Amino acid sequence: MDVSRITTSVLKNKKENQEAITMLTSYDYSTAALVEEAGIDMILVGDSLGMVVLGYQDTLPVTMDEMIHHTKAVVRATNNTMVVGDMPFLSYHISIEEAVRNAGRFIQEAGAQTVKLEGGIERVDTVKAIIDAQIPVMGHIGLTPQSVNQLGGFKVQGKDLETAKKLVADAKALEKAGVFSIVLECVPTPLAKKVTEEVSIPTIGIGAGPYCDGQVLVINDMLGMFKGHIPKFVKKYANLQPIIVDALKEYKKEVEEGSFPADEHGFTINDDVLDKLY
Repeated sequence: MDVSRITTSVLKNKKENQEAITMLTSYDYSTAALVEEAGIDMILVGDSLGMVVLGYQDTLPVTMDEMIHHTKAVVRATNNTMVVGDMPFLSYHISIEEAVRNAGRFIQEAGAQTVKLEGGIERVDTVKAIIDAQIPVMGHIGLTPQSVNQLGGFKVQGKDLETAKKLVADAKALEKAGVFSIVLECVPTPLAKKVTEEVSIPTIGIGAGPYCDGQVLVINDMLGMFKGHIPKFVKKYANLQPIIVDALKEYKKEVEEGSFPADEHGFTINDDVLDKLY
């Protein structure tokens, strides 16, 4: 085990000391290295890579092999950041035995330290079994993208009394089952605050307001890497898409007009070698 990495106990201490926890997604070696250099606590290798990297419409087609492939790259780029492997659709739904096996692949094959899975009370037995296998688990409640068809779309969760009560109950059930933290996605700010106060483990918000113990965003969203719809809860800390496209257009122009590569971009050879060659 790499003892230099952020651990679950470090995160628990941060909550107790009221220190904010930072988390971002990353799906490849070069981006993960930048996230680590910035000192972010956790990287989630999210199944959102289905949309962000692989071009799917949602997260549902993502496979375990794809998740392992990308998690390996992220782990190779990091030494201190905790890496969380996101268990994809159907990797933990069919049986508890299969769920434990797939969680184990994130640890054994990919080198992640922890795994994340979606769901509340209905996932407690699965969570316990994975934890019994010595694998730390992060919960995820509220808007759970793998349930998008059941939820009727990407909507804020917990806005009425019944679903709000369910969300609080889910959080407490996951805490009792032994998860080390819980992602709260698209939850009304006051409800996320209540959940955060009700549990002793860290909450990580995404579209859940400022009162969670930490925050997570999709890195491609917060860096403005592409055009199109950006969720309301995302703050763009950069707008790289036009900068990148301008750079690519400039490259195209210079290649076509012959100004790139210039002399300084090439290498020399002794004239006598050329004379003997010809």
